[in-house]
Amino acid sequence: MDCVLFRHGIAVAREVWDGQEAERPLTPKGAEKTRQAAAGLLRVDITPTHLLSSPFIRALETAKVIRQVFRLRADVQLCDELLPDAPPDKLFTVLAGFPEDACVVCVGHEPHLGEAAGIMLFAKPTPGLSLKKAGACCIQFEKSPKAGQGALRWWLTPAQLRSLRKG
Repeated sequence: MDCVLFRHGIAVAREVWDGQEAERPLTPKGAEKTRQAAAGLLRVDITPTHLLSSPFIRALETAKVIRQVFRLRADVQLCDELLPDAPPDKLFTVLAGFPEDACVVCVGHEPHLGEAAGIMLFAKPTPGLSLKKAGACCIQFEKSPKAGQGALRWWLTPAQLRSLRKG
């Protein structure tokens, strides 16, 4: 299984947002940069089979961009295990429900995604692992996903992803 962790794009700043945190959307510029980063994903060796998203609007909007770029038929599945305050190890239960040959894209937030990556790779959250907005990493599991059993395939910043789309 390949698990792609993708952080949501640039959202409206907390200081200027007057609504609920869960409803804070991507900015127009954030949506465009996310689209460009997602287009870069087309140039790496992944074929998404499932697309999961935190229920927060900025993550859901990001997931919908990825769905559109990859022309996926499957709908975005909302996943509470990708909420910012969810225990990152709970994501393993969700991933275990997918086939071993799946490529699952998980759209969420920091520090949750970085902590999840640490658990996947080293069996514990590891300092220094974090994704920039619209950045992604791919962690591969030989069999079912278990803590410390993942292998890092790649870790790309949004700028690197955007540059891939031009190549």
